[in-house]
Amino acid sequence: MAEPVNLNKARKARARAEKRAQADGNAVKFGRTKAEKKIDKARAEKARATLDAHKRATTEDGA
Repeated sequence: MAEPVNLNKARKARARAEKRAQADGNAVKFGRTKAEKKIDKARAEKARATLDAHKRATTEDGA
């Protein structure tokens, strides 16, 4: 004879598995590690600083 199954637990387990699959997909699609974000921020800051260092100084009279 088959063992009885608690349908409420089975339904909740299936829902958890679906949510986990969705979360894993989103992590692959959108997620970046903290280290990757930090590197990108540092690169952007360095590029901005380099650009600012190469700007020409102007006087108020426009000359």
